[in-house]
Amino acid sequence: MAQTSAGKTSEDKTIASMTGFARSAGTTGAVQWLWEIRTVNGRGLDIRVRAPNGFEAAGEAARIALSKALSRGQCQLGLTLTRPEAAVRVRIDETLLANLAAAVARVPRPAEVGPATLDGLLAVRGVVETESEAGADPEALNRDLVAGIETLVADLVSARRAEGARLHAIVEGQIADIARLTQAAEDCPARRPEAVRARLADAVAALVGAGGLDPDRLHQEAVLIAAKADVREELDRLRAHLAAIGELLAQGGAIGRRLDFLAQELGREANTLCAKAGDISLSRIGLDLKAVVEQFREQVQNVE
Repeated sequence: MAQTSAGKTSEDKTIASMTGFARSAGTTGAVQWLWEIRTVNGRGLDIRVRAPNGFEAAGEAARIALSKALSRGQCQLGLTLTRPEAAVRVRIDETLLANLAAAVARVPRPAEVGPATLDGLLAVRGVVETESEAGADPEALNRDLVAGIETLVADLVSARRAEGARLHAIVEGQIADIARLTQAAEDCPARRPEAVRARLADAVAALVGAGGLDPDRLHQEAVLIAAKADVREELDRLRAHLAAIGELLAQGGAIGRRLDFLAQELGREANTLCAKAGDISLSRIGLDLKAVVEQFREQVQNVE
């Protein structure tokens, strides 16, 4: 497997979804067995195993294998065993039957008692024996169940990585949209100094025209309002968070928690941008940004 300069394999640099499904089945002797697992997103790693009585050890082995292969997710694992109806073999102890018949023949029989019959002799304990031919060697069954666990875990990891690849493509598109909207906010005409000055001048003129207000005091308030309305810091933080997300995606591995945190930070900045927007065009950009960030967060909550 190819190694990167940092010593990681190409698989280490992928992301995995917490959603997955896998099954592993086989037959040992007359017993058919089936491992089946479903995983969904979760805050931590929660593995729940359902196994028939007497097979708790196999269930625990599966739990250990999964805990080594996965970092997060809710896992529902089940083991099903199917035993066909036993084929019954009948054996008659002919020696015992002959001895019984001879013994009965030697016994004096009262007139009111009928002669011994074959079905009566066969009903005597030990004359007829039955044996079940169904079953499986316990050691062979346990060995096959352990091999089935290995296949199951490998298939589950592969399925979660395949889903992770699809998630990667989706979130990269959403990141591109967030970057585009951030730039649109940067370039919005409403943020140009002359536009800000014009809006403030109109507001101050309207207040002064109402009379009874100190122009110097209004000027000071206008400066404060202009400072609060500046979204430069929000735009810079949005770009910083996007850069951090890009680094995480390039790093790969179990990065879901950190992506979720950064998604929350993106949402915080988008909300502040909308609150500070003093123009409808900038507000619309902020609302579009909030919508994409929310979609991004929904997706990254499925990343391991």
